[in-house]
Amino acid sequence: MEMNETLCERFREEQERLAAQLTLADSFDISALKTAAGVDLAYWKENEQEKAVCCIVVIDMETHKVLEKQSFSGDITVPYIPGFLAFRELPLVSGALAKLETKPDIFFFDGNGYLHPRHMGLASQASFLLDGSIPTVGVAKTYYRVKGAEFEMPDEQAGSFTEIVVEGEVCGRVLRTHDGVRPVFVSAGNNITLETAAALALRLTDKESHIPIPTRLADLETHVAREALRSET
Repeated sequence: MEMNETLCERFREEQERLAAQLTLADSFDISALKTAAGVDLAYWKENEQEKAVCCIVVIDMETHKVLEKQSFSGDITVPYIPGFLAFRELPLVSGALAKLETKPDIFFFDGNGYLHPRHMGLASQASFLLDGSIPTVGVAKTYYRVKGAEFEMPDEQAGSFTEIVVEGEVCGRVLRTHDGVRPVFVSAGNNITLETAAALALRLTDKESHIPIPTRLADLETHVAREALRSET
């Protein structure tokens, strides 16, 4: 317990320091975006050791063609502590990023960004591993409860949305990407507005799923990579 409290204090200080550096403005011309990357992780255990693999899939935003896939796996060395998930996953995200040969114009993460108690969900915190101006977006399949957050569910039509408000500030958006399907929870990561993040998430969602293509493909790739790694042991 004492170790976790020490970790929490250190992690909290780091997140607060980084949060002061976030830019919730579009750092790009949206028409210039050509490629998008999706990032996701999958976990498993080997002899009580928790392990994970991070997969990144880069696509052409116009054709949706896969341009590159990379993965990086390893041991998880940080315990799960609510609000500090990024510290568990960033070492693997960093490893996968280092293997990329292309430079995506934007990154989509399966998780949150600004929608976080200290505005440092994975999509925000991971942005500091990238070139300083690359935009990042968080698209979560399930809602991460933030103290004081209020929102209503959007209408059933595709494109409908409601805002997630925390203490008077809009921190995320509940977005319906298809008629009658469960919504996703979008938040800006860094170098992008919530409005643009949601518009791009909707634009990159096809009929195959209610989540954007980049993170859907990354999710599928994590399952393939995890099974391959498990079979090696």
